[in-house]
Amino acid sequence: MKNQQNISHFKQKALHWANQFEVCCFLDSNDYKDAYSAYDFIIAAGADAELKCSAGNSFDQLKSFYITHKQWVFGFFSYDLKNETEDLYSSHPDHLGFPDLYFFVPKYLIAFKNGKAEVLIGDHSILTDIDSFQFKPKNQSKAIKITQRLSKDQYINKVDALRDHIIRGDIYEVNFCQEFFAKHAEINPVQTFEALNEVSPTPFAGYFKVYDQYILSATPERFLCKRGSKLTSQPIKGTAKRSLDPVEDEAIKLQLRNDIKEQAENVMIVDLVRHDLTKSAAKGSVTVNELFGIYSFPQVHQMISTISCELNPKVHFIDAIKNAFPMGSMTGAPKVKAMKLIEEYEVTKRGIYSGSVGCISPDGDFDFNVVIRSILYNAEAKYLSFQVGGAITYQSSAVSEYDECLLKASAILKVLGG
Repeated sequence: MKNQQNISHFKQKALHWANQFEVCCFLDSNDYKDAYSAYDFIIAAGADAELKCSAGNSFDQLKSFYITHKQWVFGFFSYDLKNETEDLYSSHPDHLGFPDLYFFVPKYLIAFKNGKAEVLIGDHSILTDIDSFQFKPKNQSKAIKITQRLSKDQYINKVDALRDHIIRGDIYEVNFCQEFFAKHAEINPVQTFEALNEVSPTPFAGYFKVYDQYILSATPERFLCKRGSKLTSQPIKGTAKRSLDPVEDEAIKLQLRNDIKEQAENVMIVDLVRHDLTKSAAKGSVTVNELFGIYSFPQVHQMISTISCELNPKVHFIDAIKNAFPMGSMTGAPKVKAMKLIEEYEVTKRGIYSGSVGCISPDGDFDFNVVIRSILYNAEAKYLSFQVGGAITYQSSAVSEYDECLLKASAILKVLGG
């Protein structure tokens, strides 16, 4: 199955095959070369065991769940677990109703690496089942009418108010987000995800189905991964649009690399991540492996830094996730004060948005993304939502930040026909 066309055909069939189950998860690197990914893509289908909980002691429950099953588990952490890690609350409306934490042990698990499929859980015959699986491409639903939760003026006023907090010294930086949504929305989740993944292929893409709730993600960002005893985080801060003209595109890339404002945003989050990793690290092992790396995706160039450490053997790896959650790139600095202001100025509960989706292996390795550039959908409530945001600093221009939000939303709006 080395042929690239065969691989993408197998991948498509496998996703449609997995979608027959009430619970499934598909994580795809979209062929981005990444030193930390264990597989090119991985598909988990069916649930042998499930854990669903609200903020309270959910990380401890996950630890017990993992110890009980000693098996691959797939799942997600919602942003609102901040209320468990810190003395915080969430009081905004939540129209999606996802659990704060959900994990499952799959009935079937297929991983793909270097042109070969490997069955990690289940009978080898499922590869034949996938290969012969027939699905009829349905016509994608008509264009969805998307509404913005905040008007442009409201957004600008809130950004200006947040800049006042920065001027007063309450915070240095805050990640401020706004919601785009549709009521009475009917979509075909698999085909919507396929369209999104085609328009915007990214290294941490994912399709997650839990009964009537769906996460369709084209995220370019890794929250945290563990390989052996090494933890690695890759926060994104810094965005620039792409150009179809190769010369101009290269110039934009160089401009982003040398942009003082973007570097300032990035370095603040790098410092925050270093601080978060220190809580779980062997003494003196926190390292910045790459600062201000520029990576290109179909819609945008991004500034990404890489920070790593050796896990302190006395710290359980699930506590290492808890110690770094929620990710600094989606909160701000200082972290707790930034999260209090996020609650004050945003108007929608974040839920899964700016949370994390991923998996843990039987030997305690894991990889989790940051849920951005993602469509969240409750099929029963027919409610569709996605959020976009950016880092607000002293240098921020509210109008430019608004334009950046629209740039980040462009792939999803294109897919939904907006």
